Formats: sequence, structure tokens, C-alpha cells
Amino acid sequence: MENLIALLIAAPLLGAAVLLCGGRRLDAVGHWLGTLLAGLSFVLGVVLFTDMLGKAAGQRAVTQHLFSWIPVAGFQADVTFRLDQLSMTFVLLITGVGSLIHLYSVGYMEHDERRRRFFGYLNLFLAAMLLLVLADNYLLLYVGWEGVGLASYLLIGFWQHKPSAATAAKKAFLVNRVGDMGLSIAIMLMFTTFGTFAFVPVLHSADSAGEGKLTAIGLMLLLAACGKSAQVPLQSWLGDAMEGPTPVSALIHAATMVTAGVYLIVRSGAIFNAAPDAQLVVTVVGAVTLLFGAIVGCAKDDIKKALAGSTMSQIGYMVLAAGLGPIGYIFAIMHLVTHGFFKAGLFLGAGSVMHGMNDEVDMRRYGGLRTYMPVTFVTFGLGYLAIIGFPGLSGFFSKDKIIEAAFAKGGAEGWILGGAALLGAAITAYYMTRVMIMTFFGEKRWQPDEQGNEPHPHESPGVMTIPMIVLAVGSVFAGGFFSIGDRFVHWLEPVTGHAEGNSPVSAMTVTVATLVLLVVGAGIAYAQYGRRPVLAVAPRGSLLTRAARRDLLQDDFNHVVLVRGGEHLTRSLVYVDHTLVDGVVNGTAASVGGLSGRLRRLQNGFARSYAVSMFGGAAVLVALTLLMRAV
Repeated sequence: MENLIALLIAAPLLGAAVLLCGGRRLDAVGHWLGTLLAGLSFVLGVVLFTDMLGKAAGQRAVTQHLFSWIPVAGFQADVTFRLDQLSMTFVLLITGVGSLIHLYSVGYMEHDERRRRFFGYLNLFLAAMLLLVLADNYLLLYVGWEGVGLASYLLIGFWQHKPSAATAAKKAFLVNRVGDMGLSIAIMLMFTTFGTFAFVPVLHSADSAGEGKLTAIGLMLLLAACGKSAQVPLQSWLGDAMEGPTPVSALIHAATMVTAGVYLIVRSGAIFNAAPDAQLVVTVVGAVTLLFGAIVGCAKDDIKKALAGSTMSQIGYMVLAAGLGPIGYIFAIMHLVTHGFFKAGLFLGAGSVMHGMNDEVDMRRYGGLRTYMPVTFVTFGLGYLAIIGFPGLSGFFSKDKIIEAAFAKGGAEGWILGGAALLGAAITAYYMTRVMIMTFFGEKRWQPDEQGNEPHPHESPGVMTIPMIVLAVGSVFAGGFFSIGDRFVHWLEPVTGHAEGNSPVSAMTVTVATLVLLVVGAGIAYAQYGRRPVLAVAPRGSLLTRAARRDLLQDDFNHVVLVRGGEHLTRSLVYVDHTLVDGVVNGTAASVGGLSGRLRRLQNGFARSYAVSMFGGAAVLVALTLLMRAV
């Protein structure tokens, strides 16, 4: 069965190659070809998953060696794939949710003349992400890592005729290059420390390396994760990435790009376990980001950007859990999977709303859509209940486990992290209730656009609603299914390890506190937006609200510190170049030129001058000789 592993990647990669190189002759069928090959990869994943279930827990990891990539003395890089419980979880998520997004895109992109190219990029995205999670070593993982970056650039900027989309794609690409430098440095440090970058020898030898080196490697891996998973301080690209078509947002936020950083940290768990300082920084980054993203989501009137802030926050929960070590690794991945269901469903629901509202994204111009779009309302509503942690739905099981694990960290650190996670839950209930009310409840608020075209909201076609229904089912049942008999814990424990921790707060207390805060957050949102009319133009608001509308000034900070700082640095370097470097070069040239000009006067072509020079030279020699004899 291990011979099928490469086919998981080959299927969407073949689709990308055919669709991008096949030309216009494939325009009529390209979208179905791309969807079929994504579905084929999912079927292969299910087959491999079934085979894995038939083996003992300790014997489920298999590898497939294709060829030696760089066979050099002292440096061996192989193209080898590793399929274990962790990578299998990602394979099923990527291909399953990815295939549903492909199917949804058939309807969403129906009238786009470049639809074939779009599906080629989607297939490329899936292939790159599968390579990332199936790689057996960090260098091959880096290839998939960069492939994901390329595909995200192509898809975010797919409508490049819009300056905002082109700018967003460049921004995502450049910010991620900063994180990618962290991964490349980490791989170099691994090779100099362990003599290899393959997972098994590196992770098994982590305890034998010095803590300082492991801390450096861990921090560089975290930097890489911050870029791909939009965590502080490399989070600024995620909101702008909403300029791409909505299926792209669903794919990035639910199944591919932003989950890569969480995978990297959990896969490298042995390194972080042996480097407690790096592990602490991971938890701090996760806690800060989960609050950062939640606050940003509270102030957005653009439905997709509100969900983008939500993704940033939910990935923050996962990073926080991953930073807790064996206490939280499994729950980070569990929340990642449940989040894949409800966040994909929420984004596809947002796309369905936009599809029926002439691509309007401002929630202040929605209202009352539940009667016009009943399927979208129900599926989006189930995703909403799942993400806020409503009892019995997926988010309730996965996010509560992270909060419990945060308290189980113990000491002041546990209280701080657990408190931040609880506060994040309350804010999540607030901003998601706000989205729900502004979109589906109240009076209709839409108006004709500048051309006089008034939206006529209607339900999306079946090719779009069917994926939404499937994702809604996962949003409802996935968390409970994983929790029965701790089956998800038992599934991942052989790869990630697991520890219970000693929480000063009981699980029941955490659950009650979370539910109380859920009610408080949702209640405040209802009081503000359900009991009062939604204004057509957002009021000025408090200083915090205005800052949140500007993404808590993250772009302003980057502009002042990086852009202006870079400009000042460039001007300084230009000044040094002109005054010092050019001064030395030009001064040397002028000195040589001046000396040459003066020496040239001695060669005037007159015999009498040469005779005088010779006489003068002879006189000097005679004088020096006489002087030396006299002495």
C-alpha cells in the first residue's frame, strides 16, 4: 500500500500540469478534471487510511522512497514520503475539504473566463500542501512549503486586474518570505547539529543536542510558522488575502496554508520539548494572536475579513496548544480538523451570500437573508454554533480541550494562558453573533449599486450548497466523534505523545466558565445588533474600535518600522556610498590622474630638457657620494 503514497501528490499535480499547459481546448471540461483529480486523491487517502487502521498502532508509519535527490558525500537528500497518523490526518483534511471546495468552485467560478486556470492553481495548491505534510525530511518539506507560498500568491492575486488583489498577493508573498527564511535557517542549523535533516534521526537525537542550539532551531521554526499561519508578528497578510475568490479563502483558511505552521510545530515536537524557552515563546505567540485576531474580527463590516480575523484567532488557539507540549499537541490538531469543517463551511457560506448579493461584502448592506437563502442560513448557522463552542458541536469539544490544557500547564503561566483562552472564547461568541445577526436577521438593508442594479438574493445552486451541507455535518458531529473513548487521542498519541497535566481547575469548571462567557459575548452582540437597527454607515466608535478597523494598526506599524525604516536605511547607505565609497574611488582616481598629469610634463620632447635632467641627476649622485665618504 505504501506505493500509493506518491499518487496522493501525483493526482493533483497532474491536474495542475494538464490544466495550466493544456490550453483553451480544456476550457469546457477543465473544472471537472481538476475536481475529479482532487477527489481521486481523497479516495486514495481513504484507501490508505483503511489499510492503516488494520495495523497495530506502533506499526502504522510507512515510508516510500522514490529517488535520491542530492546524493553527495556528507550530504544526502532523498525524495521519501512518510505516512503516519499525523500526516494521514492532514491528508484526509486537505483532500476531503479541498475536494468539496473544488466542487463548490464549479458553481462559484461558472462565469469566469479563466476558470480552467483557476482550477489548475487549486490543484497545484493541493499538491504542494500534500508534499509538505508527506515529506520525510525538512528539506523536502521546504519544497512543499515554498510551493504553498507560490500557489497562494497565484490564487490571492487571481483577479490581478484589481490593483487591490495584485497588492494583496505581493504582500502575502513577501511577508511569507520572512517566515521562510526562518525555516531555511532552521534546516541549516539542523544539518550542522545533527548531520541530517530527516525527521527520524533529528527528532530522536534532539535530547542529545545543546539546549541553546535547540532553542535557536525552535525559534526559527516558530518564525516560519508565524508566516504561514498568520501569527503575530507576521499576521498582516491574512486580511488582505480576502481579495482572492472566496473558494481560495476557504482553502487557505481551512485545509491548506494556515494549517502548515501548526503542523510544523507539532511535527517538530521533540525539538520544542527539549527547548522550554522556545516552547514558552510559542505559547505567548498563540495567546497574543488569538486575542489579536478576535479583537480585529469584532470591528470588521466586510464578512470575509471578519472571518479572516476569526481564522487568525482560531489558529492562535492551535499554536497555543502546540506550545503546551505533550499536554496540547493532540488537541491542537483536533481543533485544526474541526476548524477545517466549520471554517470552510463559514467561508463557503459567505461566498454563497456574496453570490446572491452581487458580490457585496459589507454586512451593513445585508439583513434578513435567512428567508431568501435558507440552506445557506442553516449551514452557516451550524458553522457559527460550532466555532463559538455551542454544547455538542465540534468546537465545543476541541476548543474546550485547549482551554483545559492551558490551565493544566500549571502555575502563573497556566492561569495567564487559560485566562487568555477563556477571554478569546467570549470575544469569539461576540463577533460571530454579530456576523450572524447582521447577515441573516433584521430588516433588509441592501440598496442599488452605482449602476442602479439592486441585488436579488437567492439560494445558490446545488453544486455550491451540497459541499456546504457536507461541511455542516462535519461541523456538528466531528468533535463528538473524535471525543468518544478519546479515540483521537489514541490515534495521534504514538506520533505526538500525550500527557494529562495537573490542572488546578476541573474540566467541569472550565466548561461552565466557557459557556457563561459564550452567553455573555453573544448577549452583548444581540443587545447591540439584534435589538437595535444596524446603521448603514458604521459609527466612529471608540479608540479601540477604530484601531481594530485598521487591524490594530499592524500595517501602520509595519509602514513606520519597516517601510520608513527601510527608506531611511536606504538613504543612509546611498549617502555612505556617494560620500565614502565613491569619495575613496573618485579621490584615488583624481590623485592618480593629477600625478600622471604632472609627470607627463617631464616628457616634453625637448633634448635640452632631457640633458638638464640627466645633468641634474648626475650632480645629485655625485653629491650623495661625496657626502657619504665625508661621513
